[in-house]
Amino acid sequence: MSITDERAKQAFPELEQMIHDLYSKPLPVKLYRRARREYRKVKHLQKLLNRRPDIIIRRIDKGEGFYFGNKSIMEYNTEEYMNKTEAYQEVTTGRCPLSDILRSTEAVLDYLLKKKAISKAQRDKLLSNVNTLELAHLYTLPKVHKPDISIRPIISAPIYLQVAQDTTFINSIDVVLILEKYTTDGYLKPTTKFITGDVENLYTMIPREGGINALIRFLDKCSKYRKIGPFNIDMILKMARLILDTNYFAYKNEYYHQKRGGAMGSVFTQVFANIYMLEWEQDLIRYQASKHEIYGRYVDDIFMTTNEPFEELIKKLEEAQQKDNNIKIKSTINDTFYFLDITITNANGQLKTSIYHKPTADPYFLPYTSDHPHRIHRNIPYTALIRAARLCNNLHDFHMERLRIKVSLLLNNYPPKFIKNQFFQVNKADILIKRFDEKTYHQLHYKLLY
Repeated sequence: MSITDERAKQAFPELEQMIHDLYSKPLPVKLYRRARREYRKVKHLQKLLNRRPDIIIRRIDKGEGFYFGNKSIMEYNTEEYMNKTEAYQEVTTGRCPLSDILRSTEAVLDYLLKKKAISKAQRDKLLSNVNTLELAHLYTLPKVHKPDISIRPIISAPIYLQVAQDTTFINSIDVVLILEKYTTDGYLKPTTKFITGDVENLYTMIPREGGINALIRFLDKCSKYRKIGPFNIDMILKMARLILDTNYFAYKNEYYHQKRGGAMGSVFTQVFANIYMLEWEQDLIRYQASKHEIYGRYVDDIFMTTNEPFEELIKKLEEAQQKDNNIKIKSTINDTFYFLDITITNANGQLKTSIYHKPTADPYFLPYTSDHPHRIHRNIPYTALIRAARLCNNLHDFHMERLRIKVSLLLNNYPPKFIKNQFFQVNKADILIKRFDEKTYHQLHYKLLY
């Protein structure tokens, strides 16, 4: 609607008056007291932090909370990580590398424009003004879900997924689907063990030239007529080298260049690391396929099944690691495992999957008292229960998760009657509340999962 429209001329003053009335209207006494109490808490916390420069506040990794800790300990952990990975090199000239980065970017964009891979408008949009740029800053997120509170460094692909979709987990549902197929096909036995492996420092362990060479081999094999979309292989490599060569950041008033791997917050880094890992894991993929076993990976988390002796698989893992000294994997084997956000158990040849909650996880949902539209609040219990029914393959674990969801919603001020939403009615599963019907639940689980 145009502001010159007669309806707008009439509506806007009325809207302005309505907003003014809402803001000037006195708060109810109960809400006013709560607001004053919260305000005093915030002011007290601000004063405490001003008096204590040794305290640091960080958002936690993989969570909604905050971490309050000793600043010197966090700095020590950060510097220890930088030294351990050997992925960072200090810029000794003391000169900010922003102008050099801009010139390198301009050269690559001009090359792409000359080859007609991008338009002049795209080139101008991608090229930034040096006066509006700021070098990235290194900060770390504490992993409070880990026993030693380690850190994750943060420096503020479709074609890959097409190639590696059979061995790439997108989420927990992928894991449950492949496990249920594995069980249905008769490969899960009482002796079956699960193996998980954690690739150490995946994003910072990739050598520059080794990663580029893996990228070249991947593109040679998977590109069509040596092109991915509008870009030929030479263009893609120029852009990849630009990203890797200009990965600078500031930390404690010094400039650093990341000489191995890539920035944690970069979309390119994830694809680059996945391509490097895809080449490394081919022998393991073929070995597992020959035994009708599962091999899958979610970023730096590997999951496998085995019916072979423990020593045999450990030998295969050691052989794989000897191929590349840059890849180090911590592996464990058991018949019960936590992988992503599910618990996987082999109960004497019977598969059990349920939702796993980290010990540090908060029972958090969007508070019912928030200003979001009520349709969003209505969807929260529904989607939480849908997720539970997909990931829990037995009724007992589903009911335990349902009770956990209910308690969490109550803690976030959801009215009890609001929690009894349309989930059971929509899926014709009212019987699950009235009595313990495993058969009906299995039908529901299968329907929602597939």
